[in-house]
Amino acid sequence: MSARGTMIGLWLSLGLWQWAAAAPPPADLLLLHGAIYTVDQEHPWAQAVAVRAGKIEFVGSDAAAAAYRGSATQVVDLKGRFAMPGLVDIHEHPVMGGLKTLYECNFPFTAKPADIAAAVKACAAKAAPGAWVRGGQWGSSFFVQNKLESPRAFLDAVSGDHPVYLYDDSGHNGWANSAALKAAQVDKSTPDPAGGTIVRDAKGEPNGVLLETGARVFDKVIPRWNDEQFKAAAREAVREDNQYGLTAMKDAGAPFDASGLAFSSLDKAGELTMDVAVCARTPYGDRKAPLDYAAIETQRERFRTAHVHTEFVKLFLDGVPTEARTAAMLEPYVADAAHGAHFKGELHIDPALLARDVTELDKRGFTVKMHAAGDGSVHAGLDAVAAARKANGNSGLHHELAHAGYVEPSDIPRFAQLDVIPDFSPIIWYPSPIIQSVINAVGPRGQHYWPTRDLLKAGALIATGSDWPAAVPDQNPWMGIEALVTRKDPRGITPGSLWPEQAVSLDEALKIYTLNGARALRLESRIGSLQPGKSAQIIVLDRNPFKIPAADIGDTQVRMTYFEGKLVYSSER
Repeated sequence: MSARGTMIGLWLSLGLWQWAAAAPPPADLLLLHGAIYTVDQEHPWAQAVAVRAGKIEFVGSDAAAAAYRGSATQVVDLKGRFAMPGLVDIHEHPVMGGLKTLYECNFPFTAKPADIAAAVKACAAKAAPGAWVRGGQWGSSFFVQNKLESPRAFLDAVSGDHPVYLYDDSGHNGWANSAALKAAQVDKSTPDPAGGTIVRDAKGEPNGVLLETGARVFDKVIPRWNDEQFKAAAREAVREDNQYGLTAMKDAGAPFDASGLAFSSLDKAGELTMDVAVCARTPYGDRKAPLDYAAIETQRERFRTAHVHTEFVKLFLDGVPTEARTAAMLEPYVADAAHGAHFKGELHIDPALLARDVTELDKRGFTVKMHAAGDGSVHAGLDAVAAARKANGNSGLHHELAHAGYVEPSDIPRFAQLDVIPDFSPIIWYPSPIIQSVINAVGPRGQHYWPTRDLLKAGALIATGSDWPAAVPDQNPWMGIEALVTRKDPRGITPGSLWPEQAVSLDEALKIYTLNGARALRLESRIGSLQPGKSAQIIVLDRNPFKIPAADIGDTQVRMTYFEGKLVYSSER
């Protein structure tokens, strides 16, 4: 072989042929010597990534990456550590979670009466005279496990002159003291609102517990947080997300003038270190009139920025299938004294009106996320999307059914047929108090919750979210990834497993938390995998999840988080 042929062979073996032909511009950032999982089916593993101007320029071998090294390139030696795309949470309530962290009166879901009394007493002592004490979260089975003679009087004894409102682990139900009930003008003569219940004592007086739309009576009387507090809450939520390796998320329903304003303000100030999709929140509970589509469009344009994506709307079809029995089911709940033997829950929106809303929103370019916790609401949601597809053709929008824990077997193939995403919450689908509350209400079929494997086999595009701060203490996605793989409690508190036949592989779980999530945010061309041309959203872990027992995945710690090539979180600073 000639000297020239020998040199070309050497270049090819080193992956430097392209460099020799025309050296690329130097990278701003070069990650080397890593075990890099790309979530790119064609090239799943790499050693190095080169980043320039916030985008990925190269993914491949260390040798080939040398061509991207310049005098000003920041070089990070991963020393064999595992790296991958940033994770995506498609169902958070980040502003609500940030407010909870920064300003509210908090106690764990497992809190006993004495714990709650102590927390409320301490919060009341610190609050300004007459100020509201708000927070939570009491467990779904709290009043089943703890027989309080009067929940209202229980809070009265520790709250002084403060109105108190506490929400439960689902975020759907409330608990109030006498001062709060008086402020909301709720008394013996107040009727139950459509789709809700004001729980009463033997004399017919409100006992302090309000279910579903019953709890919404406080929305107009509890003081609204101000814009600076909303902004601080959004900033806190992003900080926590980055810490867990999340670089994109969807706010699953908050007033646009709170969430949209907060995140767009952060982005305009250069402080937003993740992509945020914001769902316009629509009225909760029984609704008879169509939505104001023009107003939703106006909000979309007002708050959209480079990293705030506003083409999303949240609808609420039902409540939760816990012992509150507010999710719409196809078969009756377990009989009890309050509901009888034939109660199936209720839909918040008539199917004809729901079909009209989804069809019109689809026509106007909005992705619709529908809260659908029962198999009855899942069926209604699929029917609504079918009506939209018939009227508009396939718009290419992946509408979502949030939670979708119970699915009638005949509805499983419809997810793929209609291009509907099941928005799952694996961080709560293992044995736990809230799951036990569901099983108590639904009966033995309650064990068959979240048919993940069946939906994947049927071709459905599953994506996942934490639902933080509802039902979970934090938005840690690694707990959810472990639960996807094991169907067991990643915190090891509750023994057993929940329908283990529906477990998925780690490869499948990571795709669900990355590329599938990107598709749910309509950003799959930008994020979700490590490929040239995509945004440099990269995380570095303290372990390789493919080389540890599945039961240890939930303990994963993120060492570094990069957003558009900038280090936005590091545990090593």
